[in-house]
Amino acid sequence: MKKAAYEQYSEQLRQKLTADPRVLGLVALGSMAQQDYQPDEWSDHDFFVITIHGVQEDMRQDLSWLPRAEEIIFHFKETEHGMKVLYADGHLLEFAILNEDELQVARLNRYRVLLDKVELTSNLAELMLSTEDFVAQSRRSPNHCFAELLMNILVGVGRHARGEYLSGRQFIKTYALSHLLKFLREHDSAENVQLLDNLDLLRRFELVFPGLGAEVNEILEKESLTAAEELLAMAVREFRPFLVEFPEAAVVQVQQAIVRAKQAEGEDL
Repeated sequence: MKKAAYEQYSEQLRQKLTADPRVLGLVALGSMAQQDYQPDEWSDHDFFVITIHGVQEDMRQDLSWLPRAEEIIFHFKETEHGMKVLYADGHLLEFAILNEDELQVARLNRYRVLLDKVELTSNLAELMLSTEDFVAQSRRSPNHCFAELLMNILVGVGRHARGEYLSGRQFIKTYALSHLLKFLREHDSAENVQLLDNLDLLRRFELVFPGLGAEVNEILEKESLTAAEELLAMAVREFRPFLVEFPEAAVVQVQQAIVRAKQAEGEDL
């Protein structure tokens, strides 16, 4: 969706909800919030609709309150409060419909209030602070992250070696990777660190850390055992300066497991 059409849709949505007596507020999220970055042609509309009590499910079932509702070709209820909606032109909406009480269970980082009939500002500010506290409490020490990464690689290599390729790939390229990215986001300095999304490890990582992002993407293109080997080497390089006691023996064991799995795979060819 082009920028002008994107802005037009946002305004049409705001106007329709302004006239809807069930609606108390509209909060733009992500690119729609236009805080640290602007929407582009790939951006969806991501938002919260805050309502009076008792109308949320009706609004999820009957989407006539959305602009161009007649052009909707697909929609489904993704979570208790959330919906995804697809238009005939390929444009995607991701939104949640919540009353004021339900809003308190949501997570919120970047946002912009487009409609506020009941002074939601203070509630939203508190919600963003509680989200930041939640993220801070979920942080783990470098030692813990490295330990998790090591064991994820070891398990992944074992799964791959016994022919469980999907599970092995998941442990190596998803679980182990997540601990590396979490660590890099928290310990590597960057000029544009505000572009990162504290609720999604992967979002805009390459924009903030272009060198590291390119290295990780190159590793992920490789088959699982080589990816495990190179991901481990990268992790050792990045983590070592931050670990009080480096688990050398454990690293060697994981490296040897990779070698054994590669040898076994070669013998099967």
